[in-house]
Amino acid sequence: MVKCYPTVSEEYLKAVEKCKKKLRGFIAEKNCAPLMLRLAWHSAGTHDVHTKTGGPFGTIRHPVELAHEANRGLDIAVRLLEPIKEQFPILSYADFYQLAGVVAVEVTGGPEIPFHPGRPDKQESPPEGRLPDAAKGSDHLRDIFGHMGLSDKDIVALSGGHTLGRCHEERSGFEGAWTTNPLIFDNSYFKELLSGEKEGLIQLPSDKALLEDPVFRPLVEKYAADEDAFFADYAEAHLKLSELGFADAEE
Repeated sequence: MVKCYPTVSEEYLKAVEKCKKKLRGFIAEKNCAPLMLRLAWHSAGTHDVHTKTGGPFGTIRHPVELAHEANRGLDIAVRLLEPIKEQFPILSYADFYQLAGVVAVEVTGGPEIPFHPGRPDKQESPPEGRLPDAAKGSDHLRDIFGHMGLSDKDIVALSGGHTLGRCHEERSGFEGAWTTNPLIFDNSYFKELLSGEKEGLIQLPSDKALLEDPVFRPLVEKYAADEDAFFADYAEAHLKLSELGFADAEE
């Protein structure tokens, strides 16, 4: 199966590169990589493979989608990014938000994630309830990510993205960071998970589910022991997530 990406103009490609540089400086200066990664994930993670609806098509900027329970606080990300987006009117919001997610991982020391432009902006927001609930376990994770068309390996690798950022009670009902340095992208999420609960750090029910599940746990152990393996699988899973419903594969 080969992805068939749309062709974009030379001018568009130049705008992507310029925008990437602006985003690098902005995200580093504001220390907002976790927020930008969450925006990109939540924008893309609404895709449903069965109905071919939702996905990374810029709809998260609409008030109706920002009002979804899982998107609390993402209005801040949309607002912060708008002055940069205004400098690049040629770019779709769909590409712009996914580019911000790629840059967020890169500037915090994570793997380089390939970026293919050409996502169109869509107007219709997906229904609520398509994003993961941190209070639930492995069956819920498989159901939610299964609707996206993602695998068990993708679930665990993407969970490692929680090495960045922290929970805010007013947004998720939980409070605290997963790691001691929530602005560095590394494999410490998995190391902390295996070392048990510690004062000052958080482990959500969805995190603990990774330890309890017989398929998930070996992957947690692998990524805790081998950061290169985690980075490789994370980059692959993030790329898949960022392209859900976009440039559908051809035989």
